[in-house]
Amino acid sequence: MIPTLYTPPFMGSSRRRFMAGVSSLGLGLAAIPAFGATENAAREWDIVIVGGGTAGIPTGIFAARRGAKVLIIEASQQLGGTLFLSTGQMSAAGTKLQSGKAIIDTPQMHFDDVMRISRKTADPTLVRLAVFNAADTFNWLTENGLQPLPEHPVLGLTHEPYSAKRYAWGKEGGMSILEVIEPLAMAEINAGRLVVQRATRARELLQRDGAIVGVRAEDENGTMVDFRAKSVVLTSGGYASNPKLFFELSGVKAYGKASYPYSQGDGYLMALAAGGYTRGKENYICGSPRILADTEEPSEPYSRFVLHPEQRQPWEIQVNVHGKRYVAEDNPSVDQRENALVKQPDLRTWLIFDQAILDAAPVGIDGWDRKRLADEFNTHPMFKKANTIQELAAAAGVDAKGLAETIERYNTAVASGKDPDFNRKHLPLPIAKAPYYSVRQNGISITSTVGIGVDDKLRVTRKDGRVISGLYAAGEILGSGQTMGKSAVGGMMVTPALTFGRLLGQSLVPLPS
Repeated sequence: MIPTLYTPPFMGSSRRRFMAGVSSLGLGLAAIPAFGATENAAREWDIVIVGGGTAGIPTGIFAARRGAKVLIIEASQQLGGTLFLSTGQMSAAGTKLQSGKAIIDTPQMHFDDVMRISRKTADPTLVRLAVFNAADTFNWLTENGLQPLPEHPVLGLTHEPYSAKRYAWGKEGGMSILEVIEPLAMAEINAGRLVVQRATRARELLQRDGAIVGVRAEDENGTMVDFRAKSVVLTSGGYASNPKLFFELSGVKAYGKASYPYSQGDGYLMALAAGGYTRGKENYICGSPRILADTEEPSEPYSRFVLHPEQRQPWEIQVNVHGKRYVAEDNPSVDQRENALVKQPDLRTWLIFDQAILDAAPVGIDGWDRKRLADEFNTHPMFKKANTIQELAAAAGVDAKGLAETIERYNTAVASGKDPDFNRKHLPLPIAKAPYYSVRQNGISITSTVGIGVDDKLRVTRKDGRVISGLYAAGEILGSGQTMGKSAVGGMMVTPALTFGRLLGQSLVPLPS
């Protein structure tokens, strides 16, 4: 049974299509020829790709076009992977879209921006490989039908802004990308150059004399089958839906249950068993906090308060479990806010306010009215209401002494118009009129920070730098900590995945003579 998934704001139709087991074009399962695992195992493959998602599909397309015998092993029943849930945000410098709008931009400017925003925590080798090839990837998509939103490209959206307008996506987010690349994959499938082994989960890499020579996988009947290949490409996604592996690799709990259900980390386990290693743990960062459905860990997201001051200035304060503020709530930098949150115990934060603020402030949750917000304090475990600060602290699970001191200090700042602790500018009302309210939120992770170590040719390596012959990796398995560093850099997950897949498909197979 597929778990319930978090739905990004404009991705409802994408989620329904994924849950129903159909592709973006309505082609469904029947459109992909169904060959038995035994039949496919009897063939010799040039390339076996583990995972038919953002990176795996372009790898297969470009390798098949060059005459390779290509097999994609896909754990689910369909191609697409996280594109069914992704916002599909891309960034590329020097694109035709930019030139058509007289936007001056270069890959070097893009590289400099990524390193600036990430404070040089991103891996420069992979960033350079991604951004210096991103325009060709983006142009390939637009030439084949991708339509960015009319106002695109833009500087940014809920991320640190770029220095040039290079950030773009389609109306349907990740599905806009899938609707372009799926027909291209289907053309190779129908021509017999690309085969997809569906509902089959890769379990182990086959080795001979230290080189990778294939994949052992489990089909939908539980039968283990070996697929032999000259090269294996791991595009199997991340580990964000595997709480145990998430904690082992990232070093923090998986508080939210909002990721692609097949992101179980299989590729990581296989690469590690073959001698590979992981990197990027020090770059772990969670996204902006969300209200979770309940106190279970992990829990599904329920909703979220708007904490972006450009969308809604804060009337509330944010405190940690000690009852202490930890950031200027109106800090315009999402990067600084997220890096402050990741330092808090359990990545947890409480919004604190009173009746006067509830009555006067714009409602902080999109789509809710004031009555809906007030009603939640009678029913939802993350919403607490009390007649005193001490009672509120006890109900919310926050230190009472710390919270009382914080509110007193904040009220003094409101009266004086100056916040000596965090230099917050927007100080509309004190927190002084009972009843008092709190809303608990948690930082959660949709994607995977830690990645498998590779070189500049995307070959999986050992920790000492030695290449594991025949093994390559691309996509989320490389981890956001390598392509974005300890930051959220716009478009630096989807675009590198597509780009690295395209590059591998082109480089692993020589052009036919």
